[in-house]
Amino acid sequence: MIGRLWPLVAATTSLGIDAYVLAGVLPQIADSLTVSVAAIGLGVTAFTGAYALSGPLLSGPLVAGSTKRALAVALALFNLGNLVTALAPGIAVFLTARVVAGSGAGVLTAVATATAAAMATDRERGRAMALVTFGLSTGTVAGVPVGMLIGRWAGWRWTMGLVVAIGAISMAAVIARRAPYPAIAVARIGENLRLLRTPAIAAGVVLAFLLGVASLGLYTYLVPMAGERGLAPWAFTLVWLWGIGGVAGAALIGRPLDALGSRRLLPAVVAVLALTLGALSLSDQAAVWVVAVALWGAAGWTSVPVLQHLLLQRRQRRAMAIIAFQMAAMYLGSAAGAALGGRLLDHGTSAGALPGWAGGTALLALALAWVITRGRTAHPPARTQSDPTPVP
Repeated sequence: MIGRLWPLVAATTSLGIDAYVLAGVLPQIADSLTVSVAAIGLGVTAFTGAYALSGPLLSGPLVAGSTKRALAVALALFNLGNLVTALAPGIAVFLTARVVAGSGAGVLTAVATATAAAMATDRERGRAMALVTFGLSTGTVAGVPVGMLIGRWAGWRWTMGLVVAIGAISMAAVIARRAPYPAIAVARIGENLRLLRTPAIAAGVVLAFLLGVASLGLYTYLVPMAGERGLAPWAFTLVWLWGIGGVAGAALIGRPLDALGSRRLLPAVVAVLALTLGALSLSDQAAVWVVAVALWGAAGWTSVPVLQHLLLQRRQRRAMAIIAFQMAAMYLGSAAGAALGGRLLDHGTSAGALPGWAGGTALLALALAWVITRGRTAHPPARTQSDPTPVP
């Protein structure tokens, strides 16, 4: 399977790097562009906002008629935005470039994941979607530290050059593929938005948001959390363990997902996330943190393909729109979680208390996951009149 999907995996790897790499080089960028770190931080907001809007709104029009064209256009936008970011002479160009890159990334995630699902048989669909998530998590765990090292050695512009290089390779691979990509069903924007009226889809989008808050949002503060608990010497190790857990989880979840199904796995994965955050909030022991942080990363990243698998059951014709909404909600949740953590810290909450707040959010996510997987709306009718017809 990886032979067919590796261009898509490479594309999402570059996306995984780009979504988080700026956090490690913010001071360098601020010094280079002679602005405050807070101003550069707006670049993360610009990227996330554009990502959240572009997936649901632009993926359908772009994919109509040609899946390959949609992938190529999304990668072209993504690479152009990152190239201009690397060359930006000032803050205005920098922020504009982050919007362009985020727009390409939002479309790319939706189209790449829907394409991977369409290229797989029913028995392999979980593995296909897990491979795309594997690219995202690998980009975060491996690419971000490497990007930081490049930034320290050669400057932040070369860090962005790394993202452009990987994106260019994946774009060339997508264009060079001779076998056609499967056609993906598309619908009007209004029809896609009406999906949110479906109880199971709406609940799944809310769940993706809560998981983004509890997992990716909290990750922003892993280093100060460890320092607050007297584990500062372990901070770098913990960052790696979180990422390694995420990569391992995404790599290994595919087969269990295809064998056991998402209705069984989703509550279990969210329960693991809640338990690990609870352990982090109650313990100062290094051994507990080592295990809990690795499981936290694994649960956070494996929840992505597991939730996708559940929401796409008997809705394969609406895959791209559903994935776009899910991933937009996840990244918005990540941004909201990071912002909420910052507000709590500003108002006197200690960094060591943040896992408790995230654990409360994870418990809400667990309750919602249980409702989704046990509710009558978990499996829709096999065919509905509102299903769009693929554009030939």
